[in-house]
Amino acid sequence: MKVMQIVETCPESAYRRDGGVSYGKVYHECYYSRSIGCERYFNILLPADYDETKKYPVLYLLHGIFGDENVLLNDENNRLVEIFGNMAADGLAKETILVLPNIYATSDPEMKPSFSPDSVLPYNDFIKDLVEDLMPYIREHYSVYTDRQNQAIAGFSLGGRQTLYIGLQRPDLFGYICAISPAPGLTPGQDWAMVHEGQMQEDEAKFSDDEHLPYVLMICCCQEDGVVGKFPQTYHEILDRNSVEHTWYEVPGNDHGPVAVRSGLYNFLRYAFQENEG
Repeated sequence: MKVMQIVETCPESAYRRDGGVSYGKVYHECYYSRSIGCERYFNILLPADYDETKKYPVLYLLHGIFGDENVLLNDENNRLVEIFGNMAADGLAKETILVLPNIYATSDPEMKPSFSPDSVLPYNDFIKDLVEDLMPYIREHYSVYTDRQNQAIAGFSLGGRQTLYIGLQRPDLFGYICAISPAPGLTPGQDWAMVHEGQMQEDEAKFSDDEHLPYVLMICCCQEDGVVGKFPQTYHEILDRNSVEHTWYEVPGNDHGPVAVRSGLYNFLRYAFQENEG
């Protein structure tokens, strides 16, 4: 696994708008999910000067609880467009297609997320929608590579938890995995909101396929995050006990939001797709 040199705080140069840089465009798209049985939506950020004759790596970025495909973009402090554009322009990262899905995988319009075990179950079902429906749609409609060297998954808060779950289950698909401030619930536990049954037991938190280990597995969180508390550190410790190689670091401050998101993406993008084999 790649050794990462961490920059705890995202440099301002990576997220400020620069008049000399061409930034990509965001499109709101719809696809039909056979696994769920309804139309679903996602946002996609294409690189500046997107060229269909070229192929690009792709990063799937998952939102937190109560969010949707728009929430990470709507919070302008995340500076997603700027980070992807600036880092590509500066040669710090590959030109990358960013996909932001809705990870609440239900066809029932009356079902809404809340802090209860039943209402969060559709998040667990997103892995099937992602693998069977969204990823094939992206491959058919956009010029992306399809090997694990060119596919990454990242997420914030509950999306970070789902990123760990999906990454551990499908290392054959994702060579790069980044969990930013991951929420409780990957393994059994209890926080201020609810009791979490856990998607897997602690001793099961390791890669399902030893032949396909990630090039990068990163977990980060702000030092004094009052929302997810010490659960990100707990995941780090569980992975250590299970001999799963990964990078763990803490971001200065107490933010559960853009400070962590910017830091995580900055460090992750610097190392993502370095094994790009085309």
